Amino acid sequence: MASGRSELIRLQRKSTPKRKLIKKRKSPKKKFSFKKHILFPIVLIAFLFGVWHYRYALYYVAFQRIEKNEAIKVSSITTQLRIFDVLQHHQQKIFGIDVSHYQGKINWDEVTKVQDSFPISFVFVRATAGSVKQDRKFKTNWKKSKQNGFIRGAYHYYRPNENSILQANNFINTVKLQKGDLPPVLDIEDVPRIQSIANLKIGLRKWLNKVEKHYGVKPIIYSGESFYNDHLYKDFSDYTCWVANYNFYVENIDKDWSFWQFTDKGSVRGIKEFVDVNIYNGDKEELLRLVK
Repeated sequence: MASGRSELIRLQRKSTPKRKLIKKRKSPKKKFSFKKHILFPIVLIAFLFGVWHYRYALYYVAFQRIEKNEAIKVSSITTQLRIFDVLQHHQQKIFGIDVSHYQGKINWDEVTKVQDSFPISFVFVRATAGSVKQDRKFKTNWKKSKQNGFIRGAYHYYRPNENSILQANNFINTVKLQKGDLPPVLDIEDVPRIQSIANLKIGLRKWLNKVEKHYGVKPIIYSGESFYNDHLYKDFSDYTCWVANYNFYVENIDKDWSFWQFTDKGSVRGIKEFVDVNIYNGDKEELLRLVK
C-alpha cells in the first residue's frame, strides 16, 4: 500500500510540467550617438548657413543659368556660386574685365554686365608679350572698348627670359595712350629660367622706368598673389598692384590690393569664351584719379 502510494506520487510529479522561470528582460540602455547628437546638427547648421550665405548666388544658378543664353557659361556650380557671391558682396566697388585674343571676336555692343547682373566699368586689354609679339586682337579691342564707354587700360605680358628694354619698346611702339586711359600694366607671373630673381627685378625696374618716362605716368604691376608676395611686395610696394587670386575661400578684396582678379571663369554677353573678372578697391571717382 505504501509502495503504491509512493508510485502514485512519483507519477503525479512526473506528469506535472515544470514551470519555467521567465527572466525579465532589461530595457536596453540608449547609447550616445556622435553622428546623431553632434555631427548631424553641425552638418544641418552648416548647410542652412551655406544656403543663407549664397542665397543670391543660388537664385542666379537656379534661374539665370536655365536661360538659353550662350553667353552664360556652365563651368561648375561652385564656381558660378563664388563668382556671383563675390560680386554681390562688393557692390560698393566697381567691376571690370580683361581681354586678349583668347576671347576671340568680341561683340562689344553687347558687353555691359558680368553674369548678366553686374555692370562693367573698366577693361584691360592685352597689347604685347615679350620683345616682339603684339596681341592680334589688340587694335580692335582697344578701339571698341573706348567707343563703348569703358575706362580702358593696356597691359604687357612680361617674358622673364627676354630683354626688358626691348619689351618696353615693344609696348611703347604698340600702345598710344589717350587722356582718360588707365596707366600701363606690367604683367609678370613667371620665374626666369636663365637668370636669378635679383636680375629679374633689375629687368622689371628697367621696363617700369622706361615706360613711365615715355607716358608720364607710373605703371601698374599685375601678378598672382604668391608671386607678388614672394618676389615683388618688398621691392615694388610703391606701385599700384593688381593681384590674381582665384581661391574659392577668399571672398573679400585685400585692403592692400588696388585691383583683384578673382576668377577667369566669368560670363559676359558678347564674349563667347570665359573672361577674367576684376574688382577695383574703390568707387568710380577714385578709379578716375588713376587715369592719365
